[in-house]
Amino acid sequence: MPAPHELASPLRNVGIVGVPPLEVIRRLNRDQVRIYDLDEPLVQSALETTAPFVPRVYCAVLRTVVQNALQLDLDAIFVDVGPGKCDSAGHIATILADVLGIPIIRTINEDQTGFGTPICDSGLPLLEKLQRITAGVACAAPPAKIPPPCPPTAAFWGVPPRDFSILRLFPDTTHVYGWTRCMENKTPADERLEGRYNPTIPTVFFAQSFCAKTALAQFLANRHPHALYLDADVAASNSTKAKIQAFLELSGVPL
Repeated sequence: MPAPHELASPLRNVGIVGVPPLEVIRRLNRDQVRIYDLDEPLVQSALETTAPFVPRVYCAVLRTVVQNALQLDLDAIFVDVGPGKCDSAGHIATILADVLGIPIIRTINEDQTGFGTPICDSGLPLLEKLQRITAGVACAAPPAKIPPPCPPTAAFWGVPPRDFSILRLFPDTTHVYGWTRCMENKTPADERLEGRYNPTIPTVFFAQSFCAKTALAQFLANRHPHALYLDADVAASNSTKAKIQAFLELSGVPL
């Protein structure tokens, strides 16, 4: 894998898929390269524009990666194809390498040095928690300000949803688990950390539809004494939101 400075021309704008190794992010930060997280919706176009390249039954996050890559002016894309992302990310890298005229660099993130999870355990609104965590992927340094912890009344386990609007349904006292917790810790391949949950609080186990993590989400939800398992595709439906609201209310969670 070439380092950022070893590519043919200087990098100004790059995309990342998943969580590339910290050394890659550190070098990009040092060279003041602008980083676009292609997992997030960044462009204004219909997701159906990706249909010629990836099936509609592919995970909406990876379809979003292709959507962004087709429209953004990027010099290179770094894709985590290791256990910290998913096998399908490797297929997306193959497709982008064929379609785009820029370097598509495959990385494998097996970083083991934990940075901690203070945001996951804080009293920030859940939407702000995930915004800070996903933004932190593009920075090699830990956050300058650490929010204080709070006692949890509920939990969100899973990956950052493509549709962040569902996060507004949870109270600020929601702790975050699953792969999102691994993201903040900067150890996306840490299966042990990803499999953790708190059995004493009502927990929503979430994954994107067609994502391989739906299996783990359902498995853990079946083991949890007070859980709701759900998945959502491109956008969370009113039914999905109603399920979350009903679950939290019936669980006696103060909203």
